[in-house]
Amino acid sequence: MKYLLFGLMSIFSSLTMAQNILNAVTPSQLKEERAKGYKVNDAGDTLNIAEKPLPYGFIEEKDVIWSKVVWEVIDFNERLNQPYFLTGDGLIQNNKSLYDVIVEGIRSGKITEVFDDEYFENRMSYDQIMARAEKKDTQQFYFDMIEAGEKPDAGAIFNFQIATQDIKMIKTKGLWYIDRRLGELKYRLLGLSIMGPDAQSLGTEFADGVFVDLFWIWYPDARTTLINYKVFNPNNTTSAISYDEMLNARRFSSIIYKAQTSYGTKPIEDYIPNDSKGQLEEHNRIKNTILQAESDMWNY
Repeated sequence: MKYLLFGLMSIFSSLTMAQNILNAVTPSQLKEERAKGYKVNDAGDTLNIAEKPLPYGFIEEKDVIWSKVVWEVIDFNERLNQPYFLTGDGLIQNNKSLYDVIVEGIRSGKITEVFDDEYFENRMSYDQIMARAEKKDTQQFYFDMIEAGEKPDAGAIFNFQIATQDIKMIKTKGLWYIDRRLGELKYRLLGLSIMGPDAQSLGTEFADGVFVDLFWIWYPDARTTLINYKVFNPNNTTSAISYDEMLNARRFSSIIYKAQTSYGTKPIEDYIPNDSKGQLEEHNRIKNTILQAESDMWNY
């Protein structure tokens, strides 16, 4: 039923997008309507096409009979995860990468719950994010030219900035829980972190393989933005599955790197160090305990 609902929503959204593309008089009109979230019909009426996310619904604490917080890594190098990374041509396929969508949402003020840590304590501004995502490297001859009374050459300052193609991974923090009223295992995405290279290493020999958390967002706050951006689909130019639908449906491949276990809440690599195979087995063990929790609920 859940997948049928997503399918019907996608068909409706696809028809709306196709109508905009096929009836646009000029490319600039099409882009303006998309940016402002409206379209003009044949009668000249302005229609709002901005979508709203499907409400989660209120969950009482007493109805959660079992829960586990899990942190996961989504690697964009995996084929299943590449739609989060790809972009369209900006006209027919008006798709942006997940990173660009979130950064644009923060810049415009539509996404406000942005933090420096996975516990959502230290807030970050757009300027702080940009400062973390870029680096200016001033060469020595820039200062030499100033001392010599000459106008500094613009090429003496190298600007390195993290771009979409540099974002290879994201982290998620979510809660698996069993709803007593519905009698089923459910998942709620709580937070999402953009992982990129350390900007201070850009332009150096240490640039490859060093990834850090650029920022965390409180996911429920970003849903209204993510529902209005569609995921790139190379097989259908009018496909209209949104980032919010994709993430809530868990249409991605991930690896658990931290969870609530008998060792506490700590990364797997902390209690299984220097053992990649053992860490992967722990990921599978944690995943199986989550699935088993629902099965145990029905065993008396």
